[in-house]
Amino acid sequence: MAIKKELVDELLKDADPKKVFGSEGLLGDIKKALAERMLNAELDEHLAAESAEADSAAGAANHRNGYGKKTVLTDTGKVELDIPRDRRGSFEPQLIAKYQRRFPGFDEKIVSMYARGMSVREIQGHLRELYGIEASPQLVSTVTDAVLDEVAKWQSRPLEAVYAIVFFDALRVKIRDEGTVRNKAVYLAVGVLPEGKKDVLGLWIEQTEGAKFWLRVMTELKNRGVADVLITVVDGLKGFPEAISAVFPQAQVQTCIVHLIRYSMEFASWKERKAVAGALKAIYRAETAQAAQGALEAFEAGPWGRKYPAIAAAWRRNWEQVIPFFVYPPEVRRIIYTTNAIESLNSRVRRSVRARGHFPTDEAAAKLIWLVLREISRDWKMPPITWHAARAQFAILFGDRFDMTR
Repeated sequence: MAIKKELVDELLKDADPKKVFGSEGLLGDIKKALAERMLNAELDEHLAAESAEADSAAGAANHRNGYGKKTVLTDTGKVELDIPRDRRGSFEPQLIAKYQRRFPGFDEKIVSMYARGMSVREIQGHLRELYGIEASPQLVSTVTDAVLDEVAKWQSRPLEAVYAIVFFDALRVKIRDEGTVRNKAVYLAVGVLPEGKKDVLGLWIEQTEGAKFWLRVMTELKNRGVADVLITVVDGLKGFPEAISAVFPQAQVQTCIVHLIRYSMEFASWKERKAVAGALKAIYRAETAQAAQGALEAFEAGPWGRKYPAIAAAWRRNWEQVIPFFVYPPEVRRIIYTTNAIESLNSRVRRSVRARGHFPTDEAAAKLIWLVLREISRDWKMPPITWHAARAQFAILFGDRFDMTR
């Protein structure tokens, strides 16, 4: 809505430019005036409704009964409001509820700062320095703890029936458990819908990453409405393919090539890793599974394969989950080649949790990670550029299973 120039001139008349945006300046006065105007309008509506009821019941009408003072916190400082009252005390303001001490939008500011990795103490100092607001650590914790109910609802929400691809991965987070700080696994699943839109399906926290727990995750996804997954991309954990197949028997399990390369690099010295990685390219860039098999045998017989036999052995152990990759055309390969869709997400989560050191409970870790995921997923508005070409290939490869009208 455009604001008239004359109104702006009137507001800025005799205003101190240095204090315009401060809590005691023009911006604070506007917030106070608007809030009080809205509260009075709420009371007028409330009294009108009660008056109609009184007329029908032939009772005494309610009416105004002065004002009460109330100081609320806003994102620009403290504002003292005159809250209108009614004689009966039945008026319940919606803008600023009876026991509410924070202006609408203030909590979202705190939650946003928390989601970006700021600690409780850092948020407290930030509010003090920028806005002159003294917010206790307990207040910040109370505001952020309020999202736990949202986390529970999000974790149990219904999911779509079909996902073209689901990326599974886990990251490590330090969490206090029974007086000891432990490295726990935070499991994440990111799904790609047939139209190309990404969605975080859920997060789970467990003592260690294991196939048994992944089986529980698969079962939960199915119970929440997932009927079919075309391709799953995993990190090569032993028993993981069996856990997926037990719940989604038609799902194609694909080992993340990048995970396999990273694992291979652990056997090579730092100076030789670039050369070893270059030698491995012939395997995963092969046109067919047969050509890839030949490239693996050539690598195994070559100088790097003889020096680091564990690398070829790792590829052979995962070969059944590697070779599906070669069936797909280049457009699909570029998407399932790596779990980058979830790796980049994990990277941002790690940056946020790094400043914490460790979390006091599983719930505290889930709270922060969920907030980070919410911030990230807001940017997922468009499918990847390569998805348009890949979609046609999915329709050919999977036929009726790749049905975007479900």
